Amino acid sequence: QVQLVESGGGLVQAGGSLRLSCAASGSIFGINAMGWYRQAPGKQRELVATFTSRGSTNYAESVRGRFTISRDNAKNTVYLQMNSLKPEVTAVYYCNADLKRTSGGYWFNYWGQGTQVTVSS
Repeated sequence: QVQLVESGGGLVQAGGSLRLSCAASGSIFGINAMGWYRQAPGKQRELVATFTSRGSTNYAESVRGRFTISRDNAKNTVYLQMNSLKPEVTAVYYCNADLKRTSGGYWFNYWGQGTQVTVSS
């Protein structure tokens, strides 16, 4: 069974920082694209930052320059460093990844359970 487990969310004051982590566990042969999405109350889920299948990064314009995505391939883990936080980024942050469980298998898309990020004004 493959799981994406997020951690690092919480309550922080405006201007503060948080670092989210997402670890992929289970029987994993390979990881393709991996990154972060978020969903605020009453809104659709949206991309925050991802590593693409080619290894480049892709950021939402609203977070560019304040958020940084990084990864540790040895640990199958991706991070999201969030600085200069604003109340409008309050949302549930979800990890997402395309994973292959065996060398001959198919790529499947997985979601984590989400971690709440709340920024108070």
